[in-house]
Amino acid sequence: MERLEADAADEPRLTQPLERGTNQSGVRLYNERLVLSLIRRHGALAKAEIARLTGLSPQTTTVIMNRLETDGLLVAGARLRGKVGQPSVPYSLAPDGAFTLGMMIGRRGCDLVLMDFVARFRKRIRLPYAYPTPQALLDFARQGIPRLVGALAVEQRDRIAGLGLAMPFELWSWGAEIGAPDGALEVWRGFDLPAELARFAPWPVQVFNDATAACAAEHTFGKGVQYRDFIYFFIGTFIGGGLVLQGNVVPGRSGNAGAFGSMPVLPRGGRESEQLIRQASIYTLEAALRASGIDAGQIWDRPDDWRGFEPALGAWIANTAHALAQACISAAAVIDFEAAVIDGIFPADVRARLVRAVADEVARSQTQGLTHFEVAEGSLGRDARTLGGATLPVLATFARDREVLFKS
Repeated sequence: MERLEADAADEPRLTQPLERGTNQSGVRLYNERLVLSLIRRHGALAKAEIARLTGLSPQTTTVIMNRLETDGLLVAGARLRGKVGQPSVPYSLAPDGAFTLGMMIGRRGCDLVLMDFVARFRKRIRLPYAYPTPQALLDFARQGIPRLVGALAVEQRDRIAGLGLAMPFELWSWGAEIGAPDGALEVWRGFDLPAELARFAPWPVQVFNDATAACAAEHTFGKGVQYRDFIYFFIGTFIGGGLVLQGNVVPGRSGNAGAFGSMPVLPRGGRESEQLIRQASIYTLEAALRASGIDAGQIWDRPDDWRGFEPALGAWIANTAHALAQACISAAAVIDFEAAVIDGIFPADVRARLVRAVADEVARSQTQGLTHFEVAEGSLGRDARTLGGATLPVLATFARDREVLFKS
């Protein structure tokens, strides 16, 4: 394992060479982020455990931990006794150590949240709408952000790390599917929402595709932490996805990595392929419910109870599982991942049914030459995208990142 160490005298020492030059402050920042990431993953760790996991010397570990505690990012717990040797002190993340703002743009509403350093929403406000328009969202953000920030004390406001934006890309392409009037979403074409937000938000603004942001949240705060390499599907009005490789979310050069919705799949009983997005999205369930004479609005009005949706729901699960299994197998031929994680805006029991159905489809499929992968449930549900938006500044500022080695 590559180990980067700055000892008590802050003399950086690299046990393996890097392709580019680095500097003293970069090594220090990398080690601090590494420690914070490990504590976030494990919940609480003592200095000796940090030293063992990182390969850093006890002296260097102590310097790092003390500095993080002084900076208000870590808090010491009660001293643990009863074991051989000196009593140990577990350190955990300080809830008030940092705050982030998150904005999630959905089909029927926009969420604005204030999140603390341990991923709790301190305040949340929502704007409902029939379909999203840039001006309505800008007005909401301009009025809502001061309300969120106003929930903090003056000294806490200085700890806001940034604003994360989780939004679908190419909104103008899906007007009919989300029920917008003809041409109503054309205003999104060429509109730069992050740049407009930056005009009045005095913090860095990060933007991810909404499904990639959900993947980031699952990787940082959900069950995704169990896997070093996984693909991720989030089923909302439209299905999207994300990709984690070697413990890092991979957005891609244009932010479109993990765009599994565009993958071609063969529908059940079909002869011509279609994109996954047209086989495994909630809008197709809405259409099936309407065709059955069921009020499709109940999908959104009863988010935790989809009883009464049969037989349309069962058919949708079967069709979606058939398509998702193909997408998983196709991805496995290119990416050697441990798991395919599936989540969405459906109730937990529907998610469990869908994951079982996908696993059964994969087991029945031809997978010769492919490494076995697990089909697993996500853990964040409908809040994944909102949490994902607020997660983006956490990743940019505090997550393990080799790139900081090369920054002053």
